[in-house]
Amino acid sequence: MLKKVRTVLAAVMFLCITLMFLDFTGSLHHYFAWMAKIQFLPALLAVNVVVIALLLLITLVFGRIYCSIICPLGVMQDILARFNTKKNKYSYSKAISWLRYLMLVIMVGACVAGIGVLMALLAPYSSYGRIVTHIFQPVWIYGNNILASFAERADSYAFYHVDVWMKGGATLAIAVITFVVIAVLAWKHGRTYCNTICPVGTLLGFFARFSWLKIYFDEEKCKNCSLCSKNCKASCIDYVSHKVDYSRCVSCGNCIAKCKFGALKYGHTSVPKKSAQAEESMNKTDVGKRSFILASALMVGNVIAQDKKKVDGGLAKIEEKAIPKRQTPVLPPGAISAQNMAKHCTACQLCVSECPNDVLRPSGEMATLMQPVMSYERGYCRPECNRCSSVCPIGAILPISEEQKSSVQIGHAVWVKKNCVAITDKVECGNCARHCPAGAIEMIPLDENDEDTPFVPAVNENRCIGCGACENLCPARPFPAIYVEGHEVHKEI
Repeated sequence: MLKKVRTVLAAVMFLCITLMFLDFTGSLHHYFAWMAKIQFLPALLAVNVVVIALLLLITLVFGRIYCSIICPLGVMQDILARFNTKKNKYSYSKAISWLRYLMLVIMVGACVAGIGVLMALLAPYSSYGRIVTHIFQPVWIYGNNILASFAERADSYAFYHVDVWMKGGATLAIAVITFVVIAVLAWKHGRTYCNTICPVGTLLGFFARFSWLKIYFDEEKCKNCSLCSKNCKASCIDYVSHKVDYSRCVSCGNCIAKCKFGALKYGHTSVPKKSAQAEESMNKTDVGKRSFILASALMVGNVIAQDKKKVDGGLAKIEEKAIPKRQTPVLPPGAISAQNMAKHCTACQLCVSECPNDVLRPSGEMATLMQPVMSYERGYCRPECNRCSSVCPIGAILPISEEQKSSVQIGHAVWVKKNCVAITDKVECGNCARHCPAGAIEMIPLDENDEDTPFVPAVNENRCIGCGACENLCPARPFPAIYVEGHEVHKEI
């Protein structure tokens, strides 16, 4: 029963969190955003005392069920481990304590020092978010585009085409490496990553030693068959001495399901005795083999909805925009400052995956690696959109209303004379001024004493909010004639 209950709860949590990252419509985060906020490290960095206290209380009562039910990276390891169909594939091994506590110390040091790169690399929830956003979401969107093609032929608008694009090469590489490492470890050794690398697992493991409910041995029933040890994905059951390492046990119930003699139990034991060796004799009622079919119908194919080549009047392909070199990165409204972002952000990529305007992307700079920054080649930050601030579970991007957003200055526009088509091509333009939602740009003669000179943009920095509409809609290629410089500290105007 323990295994069944745990499996159902884990499947629900895992599916909902995964769908939240895959979703590009902006609807699911209204229902599932709370699941991101109850992840341990995001709650800790957001100083969410209630969630932290609740998770610690749950651990002190039930053991490390957080790792086997709530943490999506932990559940993903269980799924990957099932691809190894070999029976009795695990064995007891001693904890590598020095490595576990070293990782915990590094994480604590990174949090105190505000070293976002280290926090991002070690945070389990963030690692899973990067894997889904950069590896699985493109597959999901391709599947959506295939369905959209069929729907279009049937004159239906149930699906619509969405562009698939690479948000960040460095972050994609890190996501792929992380996934491969975790997949190999899970396939061969089960929960090795959880119990050697993950700092959250190490911290909760300390409290799990004192949990009220534990898996323990009934030594009188135990036949020392070793099946419990051979099926323990945490490698924490020593059937010889009838001991369970509670700091590594995730209370998954596999050992109880495998023991046909009833020698392993889950409950309160006042004296954590030699925690009974769960002899896992061949259990006739092998409850296992639940199938986690996640994205079965959405296969990767080379079928793409339509080749979206941008053409000018059907004659010439428009040159792609290049990213201008900014002295200061542009951070989303609600981030407050670069310092606040560095201290809190663990680069989970939820804001990147949820951005409907394709403005947010992971940074490629070493100091802010994988943290969200804004760039306007594909769109601009619309004043009525505040989705990134509503989904951030950590407090790196604080909640901000639409009214507040219109008055927050995240940067200011800068005009580059040598790129402006009014000068280089001798044509009238004014795109930047026409589309500025803040009315911060007006067109003036290049020579104020000569009305016949080209009209060029003049930026009122006191009114500009840094939304990037001017940069996005500037026709100059490859570099825009007007771009946004970020502010280290956001201002309110």
